[in-house]
Amino acid sequence: MSEADPVGVTHTSEGVDEMTGESPEILDGGVSEDRRVAFLEQMMISRECDRRAGIVLRQGKAWFHISSAGHEGLAAVCEWMDPDDLLFPHYRDRALMLARGLDVEGQARDLMAKRDSHSAGRNMSSHFSHRAGNVFSLASPTGSQCLPAAGAAWAAVMRGEQRLVVCSVGDAATRQGEFFEAVAFAVERCLPVVFLVSDNRYGISTSTEHLSAWRLGLLPEKITRVVDGSDPDAVHAAARSVFPAVRGGDGPVVLWCVLDRLDSHTSSDDQRVYRSPEELAALRDPVEIFTRRLLAQGVIDEAWVERTRKRLAGSVEEIFDRVATEPTGDHQDPVDHLFAGPAERPAPPPPQPCGGTMVEAVNRALRTGLERFPEMVLFGEDIEDPKGGVFGFTKGLGALAGRRLSNSPLAEATVVGTAVGLAASGMRPVVELQFIDFAGPAWNQIAAQLTTLRWRTASAWRCPVVMYAPWGGYLPGGGIWHSQSNESLFTHLPGLRVVVLATPEDTEAIFLEALQAPDPTLLLLPKHLMRRSVEPQSAPVAVHGARLVRTGADVTVVTWGNGTELGMAAADVLAVDGVAVEVVDLRWLVPLDRAAVSASLRRTGRLVVVQEDNKTSSFGASLVAELLGHDDDFYSLLAPPRLVSRDDVHVPFHPDLERAVLPAVDDVVEAVRSVLR
Repeated sequence: MSEADPVGVTHTSEGVDEMTGESPEILDGGVSEDRRVAFLEQMMISRECDRRAGIVLRQGKAWFHISSAGHEGLAAVCEWMDPDDLLFPHYRDRALMLARGLDVEGQARDLMAKRDSHSAGRNMSSHFSHRAGNVFSLASPTGSQCLPAAGAAWAAVMRGEQRLVVCSVGDAATRQGEFFEAVAFAVERCLPVVFLVSDNRYGISTSTEHLSAWRLGLLPEKITRVVDGSDPDAVHAAARSVFPAVRGGDGPVVLWCVLDRLDSHTSSDDQRVYRSPEELAALRDPVEIFTRRLLAQGVIDEAWVERTRKRLAGSVEEIFDRVATEPTGDHQDPVDHLFAGPAERPAPPPPQPCGGTMVEAVNRALRTGLERFPEMVLFGEDIEDPKGGVFGFTKGLGALAGRRLSNSPLAEATVVGTAVGLAASGMRPVVELQFIDFAGPAWNQIAAQLTTLRWRTASAWRCPVVMYAPWGGYLPGGGIWHSQSNESLFTHLPGLRVVVLATPEDTEAIFLEALQAPDPTLLLLPKHLMRRSVEPQSAPVAVHGARLVRTGADVTVVTWGNGTELGMAAADVLAVDGVAVEVVDLRWLVPLDRAAVSASLRRTGRLVVVQEDNKTSSFGASLVAELLGHDDDFYSLLAPPRLVSRDDVHVPFHPDLERAVLPAVDDVVEAVRSVLR
């Protein structure tokens, strides 16, 4: 690193002079003297960034800061990472970020949430991302990066790439179930991932001496290496000993790095409250350890240390001051990047009339996808032949898919989390959740990773995962955990497209659209309708928007999924009395075809919304509120709108009790009559 370039050190893995190609004399750990000096500078830059961040915070130019002091030595692993390798970072990885190319300017913009930061001011400071350096975007829920990291490593294996994935995580987060799931999946599939654990013995104020996975003896010795994380040479030696083997196919390794957190947890914390003066005085500083070593070896002298500290302090101060004057994002900007722009959306394939059942339509669409898209991967519980999934969606696809179709463990977080990593790595994952009722274990990955990735990186990373699941009731014997709909839980998540299907034609056409869409899509399949066979329809299938099922001039019934059957049956009953009901099947809940609903409402002046979900905070309730909140729709109403819904009660197991709580045709008929009075 030269005097003229005090920031942005990027390490190579061989210690070869980049100008001459010759190997200079090497010192400890197989690293040249120049590289060791450059690495010390990098650690000093990281430390200076932390110091300057504290000043900027006190000046009111930033709002939150997480110090990396004490963790700088971990950046030595980057000596053994190639440019194509992936890093899933931890929020104390400032020095690693410098090594992967996120320079001081980028880190200052991150701290002050500037418009040109990696997140355009959307993500918290120290929640690093750097697309150019193959650094995945960090989300706040601790340990949530582990399963996507395993998914990215799986993508490398399927593509035959010699790509290494490094997943950096704190020791407190190793008690998260997703950490164990990720390690288990990496071991199961012999994936090229290194879990780089920073053990500073604290989770905020809680000591992890008797809590962390390694200290409890829960990590297999054969894949675990314990390292002095405060010693860069020890970290480098550990990486040198395991990275080539992991890259070469020997499976995952956990590098458990014991080090010290020198500063409080964050700028909102004061560790003097819960740590004694004696403990704080005994903390080990990797910058000082490495400085003393190079001084003792005669590589540098005290004058160099003083001169370099002064120079770096001036450079970092100048950069931070300059970045402080840069603009923040426009107030309209936060609504951008929830979904792909028009240029990124491919034209949907031409629809084909199919008929048959929805199960057959899913199977045909998946077969077509496997034939068209070599990057498509099918993953889920019990989906391999001969079973082909509990509903038979994937039956018979094994021979065509080969290793692109495989059973998952009984772990929904693994299903979705690995899909995030696959998608971010350029694969096209399609995952089956056996029942939408069981999405709970995957909620962290759905809400924190999958639906926020594009937005929190201003589209630098994207996550085109296709999830599908059986949905809803009206199938006797389902009970509490096999009859839920809960679509409102998912429509509440910005960045996720949600569609509820009701016909084989819609199912095949919309599946094919989702398979090439640039954004995550959840397709919900009503169990009550999915095995009902129908004849092919002659009219072409519109892939987007709502579907006008039946025209009428008196009342609009808006519904989706099983509600389409209720709406049509009620319309038949009412037609006997001369009432013409218009039935609109929304299909897409997100994005909502509001124009279709408004147009129908203007024709009829009366509205009934039918859903099987329970009413409080439901999608149907929000739709009614949305329409009432707009003058054009409100003044089109000739009567108050009605919501037909399940009461706020669970779905019972006995068929008679299930029928008692779910909306029925008579309920829809009564609601229509009430708006006609």
